[in-house]
Amino acid sequence: MIEILDTTLRDGEQTAGVSFNVSEKLAIAHLLLLDLKADRIEVASARVSKGESEAFESISEWARKHDQLHRIEALGFVDGGVSVKWIADGGGKVVNILAKGSLRHLTKQLGKTPSEHLRDIEEVLRVADQNGISANIYLEDWSNGMLSSRDYVMEMIEELTKLPIKRIMLPDTLGVLNPWTTYDFCKMVAERWPEANFDFHAHNDYGMAVANSLSAVRAGIKGIHATVNGLGERSGNTPLASIVATIKDQSDAGINLDESRLTHVCRYVESISGIRIPANEPVVGENVFTQSSGIHADGDCKDNLYANALLPQRFGRERTYALGKMSGRANIIKNLDKLGISLTADQIRLVTNRIVELGDKKQAIEAEDLPYIIADVLKTESNASEEHIRIINYSLQLTKGMRPVAQLKLGIGDKEFQASAVGDGQYHAFMKALWKIYDKLKKPHPELLDFQATIPPGGKTDALVVVTIVWNFNGHEFKTRGIDSDQTEAAIKSTVKMLNIIENTYN
Repeated sequence: MIEILDTTLRDGEQTAGVSFNVSEKLAIAHLLLLDLKADRIEVASARVSKGESEAFESISEWARKHDQLHRIEALGFVDGGVSVKWIADGGGKVVNILAKGSLRHLTKQLGKTPSEHLRDIEEVLRVADQNGISANIYLEDWSNGMLSSRDYVMEMIEELTKLPIKRIMLPDTLGVLNPWTTYDFCKMVAERWPEANFDFHAHNDYGMAVANSLSAVRAGIKGIHATVNGLGERSGNTPLASIVATIKDQSDAGINLDESRLTHVCRYVESISGIRIPANEPVVGENVFTQSSGIHADGDCKDNLYANALLPQRFGRERTYALGKMSGRANIIKNLDKLGISLTADQIRLVTNRIVELGDKKQAIEAEDLPYIIADVLKTESNASEEHIRIINYSLQLTKGMRPVAQLKLGIGDKEFQASAVGDGQYHAFMKALWKIYDKLKKPHPELLDFQATIPPGGKTDALVVVTIVWNFNGHEFKTRGIDSDQTEAAIKSTVKMLNIIENTYN
């Protein structure tokens, strides 16, 4: 069984621009331990700030009341025991001591010899024992140490295994490893000290944190560190959701986490960290379980041909089928089934054509837009071949400090007419140009009673706008609706429908 240490509240908070307050840290700790069931969480760095101290005390007190204190850890330093006392005063019971895992860091940053560093570590451990604190130890820059000063690293681990240390944690501090070097280095230490408990702590500088962590598991490492949404310094740390799914599906090892809660936890941290989850982020990204291609949707209809082991239900999600220019009949049917709408084959074809047309203007259309599109297509279906009046082209100009100008070329039957006008808005200018043409032809025009522009519920503000206009013509009231990604274009489409209804029905 692989232990997962989540370090969102410590290493994850080193993300540029991210700082959690006391209540936020407590809420995240609650979610990680009780909802997600992480094995351990690292929640603070000793002596950083007053706020960090308050947060640590709050989490420790909550954890004590819920019998979770043994799963709460904090980063401490080789500082004669000052960090240990800070953790003890805050109610903590576990310190993760930050020691040096490469000779270069030891000599250049501390100016110490290996024997001096070991004596300093022993002093911290003595203070920890006096305060009832158990200890793990980080070998900072371990990966570079294995690359450039392996003898030092191996000698250091040999001595550490003789001390009262529960876990030795192996960080790829600068994210320099790849899956092959990770496997070789981790296997080397795991086989030499089989009774020791080793953790692997990856950084994602080359985008290989998940792959490296999986290699560490294969090499025999018993603990993996991760952060929610991959938060962390520079390119971040191992994303928690990805490594949980990867270990479960790509190894023989087991994990304790409840993966059905991953999406909830990741989105909560997204909301308070201000760091958005990329739409294509594995497992928890918005688009991960969305099929866009019509071929893929068709394959899913035929025995889930395009599904893999990452079933959305595992993570509290469901598969969706995007609507856009790549949509096929199967995409439409999947969404219609979800909405409980039945259409004929011809109607599905018309709806599909309209969605593809709209998709050429926008990458995707929300599923919530579909009822509006269906209503628009089916209402205009009977008049599709009777478009007596049509827009040939138009130009709308909007300039700061000047009134909008519209130029319009209108086709009526086999004749064309042009006009231009100035208005209080772009649509107003368009309508004034239109009525100039109608007045010249002595054609009656209706009265606009109501104008409503809405975004379909659940849709995005830049996806579709539905413009519904209520008209009165010779005592007859009727509505027309236009749909487009641009509000003015949607209004113009609604207006052209009105013109043809009058031409084909009331005249």
